[in-house]
Parts: sequence; structure tokens; C-alpha cells
Amino acid sequence: MNFDPRPILLEGQHVRLEPLAGSHRAPLLATAQQPPDVFQWFLTDSLAKPAVFHAWFDDALRNIAAGTEVAWAIVRRSDGKLVGSTRYLDLRRANRGLEIGNTWHAREAQRTAINTEAKFLLLRHAFEALGAVRVQLKTDERNEPSRRAIARLGAQFEGVLRRYQTRFDGYVRNTAMFAIVADDWPAVRARLEALLTAR
Repeated sequence: MNFDPRPILLEGQHVRLEPLAGSHRAPLLATAQQPPDVFQWFLTDSLAKPAVFHAWFDDALRNIAAGTEVAWAIVRRSDGKLVGSTRYLDLRRANRGLEIGNTWHAREAQRTAINTEAKFLLLRHAFEALGAVRVQLKTDERNEPSRRAIARLGAQFEGVLRRYQTRFDGYVRNTAMFAIVADDWPAVRARLEALLTAR
């Protein structure tokens, strides 16, 4: 099995992950007009600011073209509305590993089945279609809601990387690292399927 993540449509019952394209720019910018706390823990400034959003979007397109990231627009299937974005980052092809990150959701989509199913689709594709050995997720050490959400997926907390990443405002954050490895995937898959069935 060739580990080479590429843009691909991923679709579930609640959400559709569309490979990020230029046509998503305007509707995603509109979706990014969110309260400040939605982007509180982002490494960049708030995507509600058009200049920041366009730089972020252009960066995604460049990285997709270079093959260093795969990015998606998150579409709510019930009404076709774009409600956020997510990416495969840190593609380590030789080691069959990647990271799920740079994820954000509109406030209305948070704490719904959308995030759970989006993560399920990304993880299933990584482990079952690509043959990943490791998928990691990370967040600001101070971001307790994100840490709880990642642990709820079934990812294992691996520790805190001290002074690991610099934010737009110059603050050098400690980063909490989580991961799911291939041996974990059957139990994690069952857990996520149960969560989605309960929705």
C-alpha cells in the first residue's frame, strides 16, 4: 500500500469533506466571521480578519500544490453549508505518519456530530486506505476543551512539548501531543462508530 496522501472527497452521514479549492474561498471567508474565541488558540491571528484569512487560504493552496499538506472544506450535508476546514499536516511518507490539524469549526457546528464524523472519516482514510502507522493531533497546552475533545476520540496523550510553537503574537506555546497508532485503530473505530450511532 502506497502511503501518499492526496486530495480526495470523503463523505459521511452528517458531513462531506471536499478537497479545498479556490471555489471555497468566498464562502469559507463568510463562515470565518466568528466570535473571537473560535480562533483563540490558533497559531495565526483570527481568520475573521480578511487579510489573515486570505494568507491562510493561500498558504493552504500552496502546500496542497507542493504535496506537503492535504486540506478540506467541511460541508454540513443537511444544508450544504461550509462550516469549517481541516488538514492533513506533517506528512511523513517514509514513516507512514501524518497529523490532523489546522482544524476549525463555526460555532454552530461545534459540539455536534460534524466534528466527530469528520475526524472519523479522516482517521479511517488514513489507517484503512493509506495504511498509516501513526496519526497525531496536537493543541495548545492551555486549551482544555480541545484536549478533552481529542482524548474523547480515543487518542492517547503522549506529553507536552515545551516551548514548541510560536504564535502570531510572539507567544511561544507549550503543545500537548496526542496520537493514535495502527494498533489502536480497531478500538478507536468502534468507539467513534458508537458515538456517531448515539447521535
